[in-house]
Amino acid sequence: MSIYVEILVRAPMDALWAHTQTPELHERWDLRFSEIDYLPRASEAEPQRFRYATRIGFGLEVAGEGESVGEKDLADGSRSSALKFSSADPRSIIREGSGYWKYIPAAEGIRFLTWYDYRTRFGAFGAFCDRLVFQPMMGWATAWSFDRLRLWLEEGIDPAQAMRQALVHGVSRVGLALIFIYHGLVPKLLGPHADEVAMLRDGGIDAETAAAVLIAGGIGEILFGLCLLLFWTRRWPPLLCLGLMLMATVGVAVSSPQYLGAAFNPVSLNLAITCLAVIDLIVLKGLPSAARCRRRPVSEAT
Repeated sequence: MSIYVEILVRAPMDALWAHTQTPELHERWDLRFSEIDYLPRASEAEPQRFRYATRIGFGLEVAGEGESVGEKDLADGSRSSALKFSSADPRSIIREGSGYWKYIPAAEGIRFLTWYDYRTRFGAFGAFCDRLVFQPMMGWATAWSFDRLRLWLEEGIDPAQAMRQALVHGVSRVGLALIFIYHGLVPKLLGPHADEVAMLRDGGIDAETAAAVLIAGGIGEILFGLCLLLFWTRRWPPLLCLGLMLMATVGVAVSSPQYLGAAFNPVSLNLAITCLAVIDLIVLKGLPSAARCRRRPVSEAT
């Protein structure tokens, strides 16, 4: 199986080279590794061997080893670095592999790209799991990490800060999506709640029409909740949240003011949604995104 990722980085060649070839810097931006250590070598003529590890949770980690098998500075100003890697850890789906990094100067910056190929263990089952889960996950992690590196070099956003922003974005965006999906599904579609019907009646909608409005509203809220997830890094879903909450709060205050003092009332719910939407908008700037990377070579993509 092979993975290709490319991104344009507007930074000096030496800075990009240092941040990708120095273990202490590399492990800070690369989501795939929690630890990278160079191993001792007898002389500079020997290939540089290294150990890598990835934490998989619950205090466990998967480890492996690799070696740099060549570095080149070409006449056109580009550079490349090739490596081989393997893992004897029985928990690792990767048995062995090889790949390269290339640094190609361009008018806009440096085309930084990687290609690596690997072989899996566990036979047909391992190949199936790799194609279904591991390869897409590793491709995404590589691309997301490349963009985190780009943000570090171009905008000075520390990788740890970028990770915190990604976590805050994830919590706020998933929270918003679940709120809309729940309120569309439970009090509207599964069993129309009496308060929902009453607020529609207060707004001048008759009982027969209210049932259809609740169904349409429930479907709309569920679809919007899914949009919050599908358009993961777009600004328009949280912006739309702000507008909807303003209209909903004003609507309840005008037509059904008696609900504003209830134990679980529209004011507190809409305020919580508004706060989550604002938080999401704040952290979107400077957020790493795998979508900024090319996932196929130019010759294949055209």
